[in-house]
Amino acid sequence: MPPRKKAEPKRAKKSDKRKKPDDDDDGSDGGDAENERSAKKSKTGAAKGAKMNRTSSDLASIDFSCPATSSEGNSWNLKISSWNVNGIRALVDKNGLEYLQHEKPDIFCVQETKCPKKNIVSEALVEGYSTYWLSGDSEGYSGVGLYTKVKPISVKYGIGIEAHDQDGRVIMAEYEKFNLVVAYVPNAGRKLVRLKYRMEWDVAFRDYLVDLEKKKPIVLCGDLNVAHQEIDLTNPKTNRKTAGFTREERDAFTALLDCGFVDAFRHLYPDVTRAYTFWTYMMNARAKDIGWRLDYFVISKSLLPNLCDSVIRKDVFGSDHCPITLFLSI
Repeated sequence: MPPRKKAEPKRAKKSDKRKKPDDDDDGSDGGDAENERSAKKSKTGAAKGAKMNRTSSDLASIDFSCPATSSEGNSWNLKISSWNVNGIRALVDKNGLEYLQHEKPDIFCVQETKCPKKNIVSEALVEGYSTYWLSGDSEGYSGVGLYTKVKPISVKYGIGIEAHDQDGRVIMAEYEKFNLVVAYVPNAGRKLVRLKYRMEWDVAFRDYLVDLEKKKPIVLCGDLNVAHQEIDLTNPKTNRKTAGFTREERDAFTALLDCGFVDAFRHLYPDVTRAYTFWTYMMNARAKDIGWRLDYFVISKSLLPNLCDSVIRKDVFGSDHCPITLFLSI
């Protein structure tokens, strides 16, 4: 995760009391087991001597174009990007939103904003985009946001179950031809202390999506906190009991796909290796490309004829995750 500013003493004390077991501040968000064993991380940063990942991007050198067409030969006309920003204010401080000037998505979804709507800084607002924010009951924890050039027909927050809506994890925006869901799925936590809750969430979230799809096709995006297949992380053998790669979490994701949904990236690129979207900040993991694919676009099967491309922006820095982008002809 990006280095955090020193909190004011009183605020830090309050935050510590409300910290939850799966809060990514403790390094549990898909952390590589081998890296975690070799560098014990303190509450305020990496272990002594550990190398940190870079945070600045050479955006001008990245090709953000997309020549791909749909299976029906149509060019894309809708671009959706998603990014776990690991703190919207931290991203602003690192000029991370310059990414939008280069990617220029029609819709931009963010996760782990760690900021209530009332504290969103003006620098986080971007001309040409309407914004929608959802935070949880605990300040500085979780949270999702939506930037959109086209105003949605309607926007709803949460999945309608109080036990699962306290952390600010889901925004649904209805558009003319599809429903967009931006999600930040709960982490099972270190030593899997929240795996039981994660399984309850997965069932409830799946039911929510299945019911929502009855109205319109779905585009789901966000940090889904699971590496579905062994190809989706560097060290599968040593992480089978690590949050994000347990058999239970992987099976739950399979069950979601079996309900009529498609992992857009793997549909297009079933055999591509080292397609990661998350790298722990410890042990210089990003430079070594020791990572996990935790961020997804999951679409209704009925949208496959509209799918042009799904790409991973590995060269965009500013968080421990990188952005992903979906191209649709719709």
